[in-house]
This record gives sequence, structure tokens and C-alpha cells, in this order.
Amino acid sequence: VHLVESGGGLVQPGGSLRLSCAASGFTFSNYFMSWVRQAPGKELEWVSDVNSGGDTTYYADSVKGRFTISRDNAKNTLYLQLNSLKPEDTALYRCARKTTGPFAVGTVWSDFRGPGTQVTVSV
Repeated sequence: VHLVESGGGLVQPGGSLRLSCAASGFTFSNYFMSWVRQAPGKELEWVSDVNSGGDTTYYADSVKGRFTISRDNAKNTLYLQLNSLKPEDTALYRCARKTTGPFAVGTVWSDFRGPGTQVTVSV
């Protein structure tokens, strides 16, 4: 299993970014996928999940209405669109593989995670 994130960077408050996660080494379309984040000195935080088909999504209250998770199973790629960014969104964002069913939705549990891409929101 190999997960590699990209798309992070430095952005001003109110700005946008689109994160991508390239997946390989497993049948991507069979699995729920997830984004989690970790800010310095804080615990890992669940951000969003998407089901295997991409038609059902779940969000933490802190990002609901601002972030959008999606996937392209033909390209084995997971995405996270980040809009209306706030300084408190600053963190290392990691994509993660969950299970083949909704057993760990809404949690930070996963069996594999990528190394992450840094998002910094600052003036």
C-alpha cells in the first residue's frame, strides 16, 4: 500500500487549496478513504471520509461547509478541496485507507496513512 499526498502550501486566511492523494498497491475502489490532520502539539484529528463509490461523504463539524472530499476511482486518487481556510486549519494533512465498509467512519482509525502534506494558513 502506497499513499502520497500533494497540494499543500502557504495560504492566507480565506484562501483555498486542493489536496491530492495518489494511491497504489491495492484496489482503491474497494475502500473507504479518509483525510486526517495533525497540528503541532495536538492529537490526530479526523477531517473527512468518503465511501468506496464516492457518493457518500462525512465531515467533522469543524470543516463542514468549507471542505469537500472526493475521489476518482479511475485515477486511484483521493482529493480534499479546502475553502475559506482559517489559521486553525494549519496542520499536516494525511490521507488514509480505512476499511471496505463504514466500520470506522468518523474516527482517526486507519490501517495505512501517507506521509502528509503541510497546510499553513497565515497572513
